[in-house]
Amino acid sequence: MDNLTALQVMQHAPVIPVMVLNDVDHAVPLARALVAGGVRMLEVTLRTRQALACIEAIAKEVPQAVVGAGTVRTRADAQAAAMAGARFAVSPGYTPAVGQACRDVGLALLPGVATSSEILLAQEDGFSELKFFPAMQAGGAAMLKAWSGPFWDVRFCPTGGVTLQNAPELLALPNVVCVGGSWLVPGDAVVSGDWARITHLAADTKRLLVNQT
Repeated sequence: MDNLTALQVMQHAPVIPVMVLNDVDHAVPLARALVAGGVRMLEVTLRTRQALACIEAIAKEVPQAVVGAGTVRTRADAQAAAMAGARFAVSPGYTPAVGQACRDVGLALLPGVATSSEILLAQEDGFSELKFFPAMQAGGAAMLKAWSGPFWDVRFCPTGGVTLQNAPELLALPNVVCVGGSWLVPGDAVVSGDWARITHLAADTKRLLVNQT
């Protein structure tokens, strides 16, 4: 299986769903529901004890999905995610150690940045596709517009406070390829097993791209 690039992950759909899963039994039907709605790049955050098991289940049982690990903070996180079957990683911040760890295990990485200095650090290590986090709390569209001059060669995935309502403004910016959002996977729908609702929400993301044209 060929390694992905961060840009390939970003370009697949306008939204990468950010999934916080506490029950491994939810992982496969949730992934299938998202895929049915046309969203294949799925970020499972390493914020729960069941996260790695969820990644493993999706990787094994939903071949149409491309599962990645979010909240990757350490070399150990990167190694565990790769062992579980993740194909990309998303970090809340950036350190050279995390960047090298992801390279070592073949994970495409979207490093998190919130300042110009963090962008410079990531670029020094060869990363030009970055996660802007926490996006809305750190300046939102205005910050991305300000960065478009000095960092004309960087492409962003804003995550954090992004909603269906503010996503179109972000996606209209030339330096934004996609956004990360949890609205595709509302907790009440996951707990109740309302997979049809999640498929509908995923399908709605296509309208975000249509509205940009």
